[in-house]
Amino acid sequence: MITKAKWLSRINWNEQELIPVIAQEVGTNDVLMVAWMNREALARTVELGQAVYWSRSRKKLWHKGEESGHFQRVHEIRLDCDEDVLLLKVEQLGDLACHTGRHSCFFQKLDTTSEQPEWSEVDPVLKNPDDIYK
Repeated sequence: MITKAKWLSRINWNEQELIPVIAQEVGTNDVLMVAWMNREALARTVELGQAVYWSRSRKKLWHKGEESGHFQRVHEIRLDCDEDVLLLKVEQLGDLACHTGRHSCFFQKLDTTSEQPEWSEVDPVLKNPDDIYK
């Protein structure tokens, strides 16, 4: 079984048998999102060539794009030096990676120019989430 493969045992999984995953867009190098994977999600990602994550809230595998149609084609998978974080270099199929209807989940920027720092939304909503998720 692929989830018992030697390459999977190299990873330093956390107490919940999960690893954080950074999805970075090929070409632009934009960080699109951060998610989690378990062994099965990573094995399915390798098998499909598309990102499959573990949804902590739903407690199930989540094939990115299964509801929205905004899949992520995986070009490369990297493991960090501590072997406890993955980086996926992905091609975002469809322009949206974020469930808020934005290209990236990192659309809020801390403005430190005033006396009290404030978060502001700096990237536009490209599509209404209500139109994406029925």
